[in-house]
Amino acid sequence: MATGYTCAQCLQVLRKGVRVSTHTPARLQSLAHVRRRCAISPSWTRSFGSERNNRPLGGNTSEQLKGSVTAKSQSQSPTTLSQKASASTSTGPSVDTRALLKPDNLFHSFSNSPSPAIRQRAAFIKQNAFCPHPDHAQTRAPVSPHDPESRKTQTVDATAGGSSLPPAHSHFECPDCGVPVYCSEGHWMDDFEAHLEICDTLRQINEDDHDLQSGRFFPEFNYPGVQDDNFVVNMTNWDTLMYTREFDAVNDDRSMRQVTRMLTYPQTIASVLHELSPYSIRGKDRLTPEGLKSVSALRYSLHPPRTGEDIDLKGLRLKAPPSPNLHPRRTSRILPPARRLATTPIHRACQTETQNSLSPERTPENPFGGIVEDRLGGQMKITTYVDYFHTMYQAQYFQPFDPYLDVFMLFHPGLGHPASSHEWEETLPQLLETKVPILCTGYTQWDMERDIKWVGEKCKGEFDMLLEPGENIFRSLRWDLNDMDPHDISCGNWGLWGFRGKRYEAAMSDKE
Repeated sequence: MATGYTCAQCLQVLRKGVRVSTHTPARLQSLAHVRRRCAISPSWTRSFGSERNNRPLGGNTSEQLKGSVTAKSQSQSPTTLSQKASASTSTGPSVDTRALLKPDNLFHSFSNSPSPAIRQRAAFIKQNAFCPHPDHAQTRAPVSPHDPESRKTQTVDATAGGSSLPPAHSHFECPDCGVPVYCSEGHWMDDFEAHLEICDTLRQINEDDHDLQSGRFFPEFNYPGVQDDNFVVNMTNWDTLMYTREFDAVNDDRSMRQVTRMLTYPQTIASVLHELSPYSIRGKDRLTPEGLKSVSALRYSLHPPRTGEDIDLKGLRLKAPPSPNLHPRRTSRILPPARRLATTPIHRACQTETQNSLSPERTPENPFGGIVEDRLGGQMKITTYVDYFHTMYQAQYFQPFDPYLDVFMLFHPGLGHPASSHEWEETLPQLLETKVPILCTGYTQWDMERDIKWVGEKCKGEFDMLLEPGENIFRSLRWDLNDMDPHDISCGNWGLWGFRGKRYEAAMSDKE
């Protein structure tokens, strides 16, 4: 008789010996209604009803049994029984009860957000961001022609034709994007045409931020494992890369924006150094002849000829010993060639308090307080130095540099930004002296062009362009806003370009 039921609660009724009255056809009809509404597979029901697997499934099982027909089968009405059965099935294990926000309920104003982190962010914006209305006076020098500060006047002098209003913080949140952007509703309405250019993008940023705080499960962050060397990766764009790299299908635009924001940093490096790079000298693929020389040397080291070796003991092959003067940070290159990447040093310039809190104690063995992360697998080791590069360069800590093994990657360096350019004046000539490729990214096209202009002014004629500036194929698809200025919108690694210190090659002449 038990095999005729598919409802888990009905099986519990039968196993505990509770009989359903045969003289109440309404109750049997209600049980049949519950049976139709329970979305439980027969195989799961059979395992639930067996003596071997008879144990609670999930945290809500005991509560469901308390509200089932076994406890009050003689006193409850059929309508109440049906309601409780449907409620119990709606809170089953297939529903993600951890989610704070649902996909159709992601838009909230920053101040009224259900996430405490976003509410705290709204308070920070209101305290530091200024209203971009042109009636206010400037709070700083404009950094680009697109900067809202360029529309303001420099002085607060109404008699001289200047602005009559002092700077004011942004306390009013746009009802369409939910971000604090203006000081009052009046200025928001008066400048609505200018705000409309970025309002839709700000709303998208709002929803993406709430999506990260929603508490949902992120299947797009399930990255694939090691891929067979015989499989070819297509780096034409994000879609072809994720398909040929065997990622799980990402069919939602928002999920695609979230995952590309994380993968843009490693993939930007790989897109230039990989042997199947989309950047080449053919047509308008942006790679220059000098760039081809540099990346060819790096690709030779990253993709050595296959000799049948492998990373385990069975794949060991006899080979010549390494050079005795091999640099210590390249010791991982002694390992089999299947291990593609060696040490990746990161140079940061941080504040004094950050330096004291992050870096370990400086010793003769570790004079610059490097933080080594070597538990990233057998293919990579990261060493973080909280110090300026030119300081370590003068100490000859990284010498010698090898164009076959070394490359510099500068993510959003701000070479030409007024607030950070002075920190690069001493570092840039030393980077060029290494004759090693230097790859740079920018938040926007203007940010990238400003860096290129600054490098051209400081080191004119002393560098070769390796990769023509342009949009990064593997840029982040998600936009972000600057909390100090909500109208400043950018995305990670939008632009990509590369350069190197100029090489002077001497040609021997046959004439005496």
